[in-house]
Amino acid sequence: MCNLYHMSPREHVERYFRAQLPLEYREVAVGPFNTGLFLKHGADGPTAVMGQWGMIGPGSKTRRPTSRAILTNNARAESIGERATYKAAWRNGQRCLIPAAWYQEPNWETGKNIWWRMRRTDGDPWALAGIWSEWTDPSTGEIVPSYSMITINCDGHPLLGRLHKPDPKLPPDQQDKRSVVPLAPTNWNAWLTGDEVQARSLLRVPEEALFDPTDALRTDLALEIRAPG
Repeated sequence: MCNLYHMSPREHVERYFRAQLPLEYREVAVGPFNTGLFLKHGADGPTAVMGQWGMIGPGSKTRRPTSRAILTNNARAESIGERATYKAAWRNGQRCLIPAAWYQEPNWETGKNIWWRMRRTDGDPWALAGIWSEWTDPSTGEIVPSYSMITINCDGHPLLGRLHKPDPKLPPDQQDKRSVVPLAPTNWNAWLTGDEVQARSLLRVPEEALFDPTDALRTDLALEIRAPG
């Protein structure tokens, strides 16, 4: 899963997604329940919306869960149609694209956490699969957009399978490592406007070749240095 990402430069979003950005758009790192940008379907192309990264459940009295242990910025694909926070948005086809220059994941192969910044090899922005909703603040009447990234299992992936701290009690093929889902430009329209069957067919683990290998190579070097003679 992802708990930190960096929004793409304004010119990248405008050029690649052909979306007009709001004046308040800033190229900043976004953490859970911070404000970020998502793109939803519009009559003339993707519509840019600033919202909270972390879905607000229907009927919630507050924008954030009362417990800090509850995070809603990632939604598991396997249960997205059943979980109360996400099911209405998913069933209503409220899917979105989340532009990102990079997103961050932890690697523990050295015994310590090394943060990897997951960038594209070609330098293009990621278009990450997400869902969105709108919540009405019961105390003010304000309509608050919010969104979540969708995650899928990536056990066994040659690159993504190296991320996140492994559970020593589980075999390698049952760790349930999670990955966000980058979408190719040819699939953007199907993701935003297609039916549920089409949408689920696009939830695939990305190819290793998409990723800039810089941080992986740096970790490999650290492992070589630590290895006994």
